[in-house]
Amino acid sequence: MQGFGNDDSAPAWRSPPLAQLKWRCRRGMRELDIVLERYLEQRYAYAPPAEQQAFVQLLELPDPQLLAYVMRREQPADSGWIDVVAKLAAFNH
Repeated sequence: MQGFGNDDSAPAWRSPPLAQLKWRCRRGMRELDIVLERYLEQRYAYAPPAEQQAFVQLLELPDPQLLAYVMRREQPADSGWIDVVAKLAAFNH
């Protein structure tokens, strides 16, 4: 995942506004809506910036791919996403 190096010249990452994230958590699949909104409401604000950034990146994925990760049918290749996907999957119970 880009942006996680120790390059001091890189600008600090800033989280999108919470209202924008809430809107982006609304997907075409109810299963994803529930998991993403639970994570956003219960975990996101307390997550470290790297985890927040990984979550925002995951929101860019198409619904079928994101659902496959959350349901543990597939594992992301990006190591920064694996931890976030595990936390999302925990909200699926």
